[in-house]
Amino acid sequence: MSILTTSIISAAKALPEGGLLSPKEFLHLASRAAVDQTFSRLAREGQLMRVGRGAYTHPVAGRFGIRPPSTETVIEAIESACGEVVVSHGAAEANALGLTTQVPTREVFLTSGPARKLHLGKRMIELKHGQRWQLALGKRPAGRVIRALSWLGPEQAAASLKLLGNQIPAEEWQALRASRSILPGWMARAVSEVMDHA
Repeated sequence: MSILTTSIISAAKALPEGGLLSPKEFLHLASRAAVDQTFSRLAREGQLMRVGRGAYTHPVAGRFGIRPPSTETVIEAIESACGEVVVSHGAAEANALGLTTQVPTREVFLTSGPARKLHLGKRMIELKHGQRWQLALGKRPAGRVIRALSWLGPEQAAASLKLLGNQIPAEEWQALRASRSILPGWMARAVSEVMDHA
């Protein structure tokens, strides 16, 4: 086994679940072509999984055999490795907040980075580039509310905010109020109307 292959496998095994490896990390050991070929071969052999362009992960050995890492661990790895903000899409947030019974059929996330698709075995995760206002409050409850409203649309905004009532802590309502200047006009109006009448 070559030094390159050994280095890639040991680096992959040292990663936490969902950790990502890039061929670029091994260019000091061989040419780009040799590195790419080694990664491709290891993926074919099942020792690595190709997640997306230039991104590989180590499959997880579980009780029921080999499986891809969980979505959550891969998203966390992207956030730490790439410095991106990655949050759930509005459809998932609306469902989690009880504003819709519609369960999303696809795994879609918003990111501050480039749009791309990731493959985890048979699952596909879609990362869409989000607007600044959709990402501003991150994973905190107020941010989740903003993304849920963006998916539900202007017609349902005020009613949805009223439904959330006591579900959202007071400091999160304050964060929503403070973020009105960056929100779309219709959403800022809905937040103002509901909070002024609360």
